[in-house]
Amino acid sequence: MTLETRDFRRLSTFIHDALGIKMPEAKRTMLAGRLAKRLRALGMKSYREYCDYLFEGDGGSELVHLFDVVTTNKTDFFREPGHFDYLTGTVLPELSRRTGAGKRRPLHLWSAGCSTGEEPYTLTMVLREHSAAVGDDFSFSITATDISTRALETAQRAIYPHERVVPVPPPLRNKYLLRSRDRSRDLVRVVPENRRSVSFRR
Repeated sequence: MTLETRDFRRLSTFIHDALGIKMPEAKRTMLAGRLAKRLRALGMKSYREYCDYLFEGDGGSELVHLFDVVTTNKTDFFREPGHFDYLTGTVLPELSRRTGAGKRRPLHLWSAGCSTGEEPYTLTMVLREHSAAVGDDFSFSITATDISTRALETAQRAIYPHERVVPVPPPLRNKYLLRSRDRSRDLVRVVPENRRSVSFRR
């Protein structure tokens, strides 16, 4: 199957308008490869048939799958660690002083583009450590959103291969991550208290 120019342009224009993701000519082969699985799943024989279904037929439910296909979910625990240092060293003390956030009223945070959950779960660790450091009952909640349903499913499970949590400092790893009882699987899960602090939405 070949992704013809007309169909590629329809798809790339729609993807840019809907998601803000640029899909230049250099990505045509990549897009064709990722969409090939969707064509097989739908029993379609051409990209033209897929485009007609998506844009002219009853393809509204297919958008979720298209968005999953075109998004690249890049994230890590404690990615850009300087940002978290700035949050606890500068932002939170100032917010608490000026608005009472976290003390007189809950602090609400939004993790936009949360991908598979590493960022919001990092925030739960950082904020719990901050609460312990300031000696107050620091109240917070996190709303985490992403366009990819596939990524959100992983985030809600909060189960990760051990190599994914290597950036987490060992003391925090011991406190906030649970090892799988089946040690051969080498998986960890975020502790229930931290999972409850995050609400995931598409």
